[in-house]
Amino acid sequence: MTAALELQPRNSVLELGTGSGYQAAILSRLAAKVVSVELNPLLANAARSRLQTLGYTNVEVRSAGTVLGCPEMGPFDAIVVTASAPDLPKALLEQLVVTGRMVIPVGSLQEQDLTRVIRTSEGYSVQTLGPCRFVPLIGPGAWEG
Repeated sequence: MTAALELQPRNSVLELGTGSGYQAAILSRLAAKVVSVELNPLLANAARSRLQTLGYTNVEVRSAGTVLGCPEMGPFDAIVVTASAPDLPKALLEQLVVTGRMVIPVGSLQEQDLTRVIRTSEGYSVQTLGPCRFVPLIGPGAWEG
C-alpha cells in the first residue's frame, strides 16, 4: 500500500486508521507531513503519545470526526485507507490534490480489491492492485457503524 502511494519527500499524506501508529511512523519518513485519523479515541491517544515520545514530529494524530477523512487539513498529495469501503468515498476523493493518489480496499464486507485512484484534471484514474480483506471503514460515505 505504501509503495503504491508513490510518495515524494514534499508530500502531505492522510492516513485513515492510525491503530498503533506504526504505519504513520513509516509514512513520516517518506513524506513531509502525515495526518492520521483514528475512530477509536483510546487508540488515537496512545498512538499520539507513542509517536511524540519517539520523536515523530511531522505526524499529527486526530480522532475521527463526523466527516470521513480530515478536509480541514487537506488537500493531500496521498491518502491511505487501512479499512475497506463499499465504494470509493467521495469525501476522500475531494481531499486529493490534482495528481494525488489514494490507496483503499473497496468491495463487500467479505472481500475487497486493493484500489489505487489518481486524481486528474479530468476526473479520476482507477487501478485494481489485487484482492485483499480488511476490516470495514466506519463512517459517513463508508459502512455505517
